[in-house]
Amino acid sequence: MLEDTGWGLDNASLGLMGSMAFVGMMIGALLAGRMADSWGRRRTILACAVTFSIFTILCAFAPSAWVFGVFRLLAGIGLGGLVPSANAMVAELVPERWRSSIATLMMSGVPIGGSLAALIGIPLIPSLGWQSMFLVAVLALVIVVPMGLAYLPETLPSEAADRERPGASPATGGAAKAGGFSLLLRDPFLLASIMFALATLATLFAWYGLGTWLPRAMEAQGYDLGSALTFSLSLNVGAVLGSIVTAWAGDRFGAVRSGVIAAALAGVALLGLLLSPPVWLVYVILMVAGVGTHGTQCLIIAAVANHYPGHLRGTALGWALGVGRLGAVTAPLVAGFLLNGGFGAGSIFVAFGVAALVAAVLLVVIIAQGNGGRGIGSHQATAS
Repeated sequence: MLEDTGWGLDNASLGLMGSMAFVGMMIGALLAGRMADSWGRRRTILACAVTFSIFTILCAFAPSAWVFGVFRLLAGIGLGGLVPSANAMVAELVPERWRSSIATLMMSGVPIGGSLAALIGIPLIPSLGWQSMFLVAVLALVIVVPMGLAYLPETLPSEAADRERPGASPATGGAAKAGGFSLLLRDPFLLASIMFALATLATLFAWYGLGTWLPRAMEAQGYDLGSALTFSLSLNVGAVLGSIVTAWAGDRFGAVRSGVIAAALAGVALLGLLLSPPVWLVYVILMVAGVGTHGTQCLIIAAVANHYPGHLRGTALGWALGVGRLGAVTAPLVAGFLLNGGFGAGSIFVAFGVAALVAAVLLVVIIAQGNGGRGIGSHQATAS
């Protein structure tokens, strides 16, 4: 896009355009989590999927940078609302014991999509241009959305579900109705809500920053676009493989405890890139970074889904992911300004590596403050 659009872009403005999608994701996460709790998961998921698909397709036809940015913003609203809504539905449909595994495996779809994007982009962009990558979203509109209509179960809005739960009292339903963001930010949820949100912010800063800027950073180090995309592929393959490992670890040792280890590994791996390792080791490091950054985020989502009652689950997921999107918003901007300022690709790896280490520290705070119950300790503790 720097070379072919004629829009006068540089690294900083490209980072700004990249951030527009994440601004939309922040808005979508904050809104759709509450919508899913009030209107039901299925309708919210389908509405978000349609919104994301349509505006992603329109990005291919954008006549200018600002129109492209608006389309990315609107597409981001759909995508941002999709994740907490889908996770809230999964949390309702699977036994509590297996929520960490299922949530983590479901979220492996994100790096699988990233891997496919890199594989498709290697031949597609040189031959058909950057616009072709956005047209791939047609597949979501004509395949995924109809499949959702056919197969996604209809779940009750959580307020109704709480009222119909065996043993639920009218007071319980009333409490549910009065739920929302206000309940998240008071005892007994206050500390966990803040820590989960900040840890998500740090993790998404690292994950989406790498996802957005890794190919460009590798190009800045002298690799051609094809090689740079294979580095991106390594990051996403690591995230896919890591989903399996973190799913097992989350159920065995607890979601947050496993997240501490995963985030710390990612931080150390990214800082290791400053040592100019050989190419084969760069691939290994990026796979570890994929395991750590994406795996930590999946584990946080699983912990949040277990930690809050049903009438707050979608709202809590939307809160954590919505605040967390500030990390996704700022990461492309920070990386763009670092490259534009002549600090080199190494500065990007420092920024993202430190963010992963900060996420590990924040998760340690959750454990240290005695929030080691539902969704945080082992599944045995959760069952008790």
